[in-house]
Amino acid sequence: MANALDGKVTLVTGAASGIGRATAIAFAKAGARAVVIADIDEEGLDETAQMVRDSGADALPVKTDVSRAADVENMVAKTISAFGRLDCAFNNAGTEGVMAPTADITEQNWDRTLDINLKGAWLCMKAELPHLLAADGGSIVNCSSVAGLVGFQGAGAYAASKHGMVGLTKSAALDYAPTGVRINAVCPGVIHTAMIDRVLANDPGMEPAFTAMEPVGRMGRAEEVADAVVWLCSDAASFVTGQAIAVDGGLVAR
Repeated sequence: MANALDGKVTLVTGAASGIGRATAIAFAKAGARAVVIADIDEEGLDETAQMVRDSGADALPVKTDVSRAADVENMVAKTISAFGRLDCAFNNAGTEGVMAPTADITEQNWDRTLDINLKGAWLCMKAELPHLLAADGGSIVNCSSVAGLVGFQGAGAYAASKHGMVGLTKSAALDYAPTGVRINAVCPGVIHTAMIDRVLANDPGMEPAFTAMEPVGRMGRAEEVADAVVWLCSDAASFVTGQAIAVDGGLVAR
């Protein structure tokens, strides 16, 4: 999708690795003028920043904890200070938390998972929207999950946060539909990222199970989710808002 985002100022949270990194690079390759990249992992951010520059865009790394309002406000303020505007944002930062049956989820894990995944997306939209409105339009994409569309055993806190993100996305899309600001979500299936690698490090036998979850017979790639995000941020998706789009190899079609 070369030139799909020509000259745009874009922002990606959770950009130090995985889907966030792939999307930051995809934004640059799609012609974005600048990509602001945010994460708590400064070393990973520096690596992503160089990849973005190598792909043809300016890169601005900003250490950000999306669960903290002051951090999010600083991230957006630095974007405007450096580039004067914001056109597209991918609110991707998230955590899988600790998997446990519902009655065994700790209050600490519940709060942390929802603070990062759900409150974080809301704080980002709250800070981003005034600047998209000032630009007379733009696009926000939130990263939910197939766990935002169906339930998964042992994933109560994670699924609650991702289902909540779908509801938040749809409500926000309706709030701003008349303004030219479009808000959608992507719902990745089993994507081979660092999160999957952490699980496999503890239990290598899970790899066949992850593959078996996908009707297409393989795990997805971060770049495949990134391509969907670029499309949603481009004019090719100008009549698409309020959608939760599964990028999942057919997982939720069963």
